[in-house]
Amino acid sequence: MRINGTMSTWLLVVSGVPQGSVLGPLLFLIYIDDLDDGIINRILKFADDTKIFGKVQSSAQQQQLQSGLNTLLQWSKDWQMLFNIDKCKVMHFGHHNQDMDYTLDNRVLQKVHEERDLGVIISVDLKASLQCVKAHSTENRILGVINRSIVYKSRNILLNLYKSLVRPHLEYCTVVWSPHYVKDKELLERVQRFTRMIPELKQLAYANRLDSLKLWTLEERRACGLN
Repeated sequence: MRINGTMSTWLLVVSGVPQGSVLGPLLFLIYIDDLDDGIINRILKFADDTKIFGKVQSSAQQQQLQSGLNTLLQWSKDWQMLFNIDKCKVMHFGHHNQDMDYTLDNRVLQKVHEERDLGVIISVDLKASLQCVKAHSTENRILGVINRSIVYKSRNILLNLYKSLVRPHLEYCTVVWSPHYVKDKELLERVQRFTRMIPELKQLAYANRLDSLKLWTLEERRACGLN
């Protein structure tokens, strides 16, 4: 590193991945490539996030999944990349699930009913209501900042701000959590109330405001994205 013409000294790095490098992530993927060796259950790996899952309808299947966790733990100890057990959790799906306990390094893992995974809230009922509430709340705050900060509320300015700062959050991973309940769809649709910030459109009906701005409803956009 060079600052004001002065070079920093060399420092031996014994662990970690250099941030912002091209080679670093590739080397990390190679490093964890054998993480699932010897494990029968399915594993999903994304960067340093690991999920193990499987159908459990008997004590034998429960022991099989626990064995997979033990294998993961042993791998982490062998390669000195320990799991943060406080962040490791269990989620049970299914109406007749027996909610069996699982351990990691002799610690019983916490059971949760919902968890945020890569920006998407996953719940045990696999419904999108919590994600819709989160998206609605977040975008309302952003719209509030825009409303308080922008004095000259022309349609072009507000439309560009909405498309760049608000709508991408509403459509993030909707192929996974696209709502099917009317109440959730209506909740998300309320975000497009930003169209009422435009003075000349304030008195128009919602559909007419969208037509004037050449916008689709969010539900129509999700339908196109899913097809």
